Amino acid sequence: QVQLVESGGGLVQAGGSLRLSCAASGGTFSSYTVGWFRQAPGKAREFVAAISWVGGTNYRDSVKGRFTISRDNAKNSVWLQMDRLKPEDTAVYYCARGPSFAVAPRTSPYEYDHWGQGTQVTVSS
Repeated sequence: QVQLVESGGGLVQAGGSLRLSCAASGGTFSSYTVGWFRQAPGKAREFVAAISWVGGTNYRDSVKGRFTISRDNAKNSVWLQMDRLKPEDTAVYYCARGPSFAVAPRTSPYEYDHWGQGTQVTVSS
């Protein structure tokens, strides 16, 4: 059973940067899409970014140009580099494993079957 563990969250001022990490254990996600989602208090979980097994990427519009998703299959790891952070980026961020051998990165959380425990990102104004 694959387990995903996120790290790298924290408190940062607006305009700052954070780099989130997602590491897999007990399995692999080299052939799977990996996505990042976030959930703010009182709001639904929303898609942030995803990367397919062949490296294709997809981002929600509000983070395009500020966030970058990357992966290293040899390390069983995915990262989310977040720059020029805004207070509205404040949320718990989750990584998740999506479908295998899908060329297009998926954006619906219903297509992801393994989730990490989340890491808190707080951006102060």
